[in-house]
Amino acid sequence: MNIKAVLMALLAYGLFSTHDVVVKFVSVNLTAFQIVFFSALLSFPLLTLMLVRDTTLGNLRPKHPRWTALRSVVVAIIPACAFYAFSVLPMAQVYALLFATPLLVTLLSIPILGEKVGLPRMTAVLIGFIGVMVVLRPGSTELGLGHAAALVSAFGGATQSVILRKISADERRSVLMLFPMLATVMIMGAIMPFVYVPMSSAEFGGVAIIALLGFCAMLCLVQAYTVGEAPVVAPMQYSQIIWATLFGALIFGESVDQMTLLGAAIIIASGVMIVIREAKGGRSHNTPVIRTRSRPLTPAGMNVSILLKRPTKE
Repeated sequence: MNIKAVLMALLAYGLFSTHDVVVKFVSVNLTAFQIVFFSALLSFPLLTLMLVRDTTLGNLRPKHPRWTALRSVVVAIIPACAFYAFSVLPMAQVYALLFATPLLVTLLSIPILGEKVGLPRMTAVLIGFIGVMVVLRPGSTELGLGHAAALVSAFGGATQSVILRKISADERRSVLMLFPMLATVMIMGAIMPFVYVPMSSAEFGGVAIIALLGFCAMLCLVQAYTVGEAPVVAPMQYSQIIWATLFGALIFGESVDQMTLLGAAIIIASGVMIVIREAKGGRSHNTPVIRTRSRPLTPAGMNVSILLKRPTKE
């Protein structure tokens, strides 16, 4: 069944990468805030389909209001930063920086989850950050807001994943999905008066495609984790660097320099090392990276881990 899981995961990340291509196209005339706002609105019907499946008795009052509020705000910020990064940087470079998320998950799990990180995983984290420095090349490359946005998105993705790991056992699925969606619409909606520009039918269609591709990719990823083992499925996210290189070169005429590819390879190797180490057990009781089963760049806050979560009875 792992072969089927791998194929489903590869399909999911291929759809996610196509999603990012559309983002890059639409962002020529639209700001990241506007794209996130409208794609989140268009995702509401899709989210409703997911919420209908939550038959757990109870209300929509969070049991961990502070953590829920923090995660909701972070989930709103993540795609806005990522979309901006895609609009100004080559796709492969953005992905290379976003791949730092598992490294940050490992570090954040120490204070938030009380995770004990031994020398092997900490070494992998350090190696990964060396890879980030190789990609950024501070001093020899002009760093801009796009690089900062990609790193903020990676940090946000790690933060929301660790918070979700902390509270998901207690919170209803509907709470975990609805609050980030509402926060995204409210925060981006508050920004709209300052950035809104009229959309053409093609641009609105592009935003609709973004919402649809994100939803379909999420369903494929849910299926992958349902039929396969997490340590096998998780590394498939790194296939996005292949799509990014191909799409960037064929569609946008982007060239990927050797240092970016080298840095991405180092980051990917460190991420795989962490996954393997967590899969073996040892000191990791929370296995936070393996349980980070979503790609939190899609508006609406839909999260694979939430959909895989079994409803708890009150």
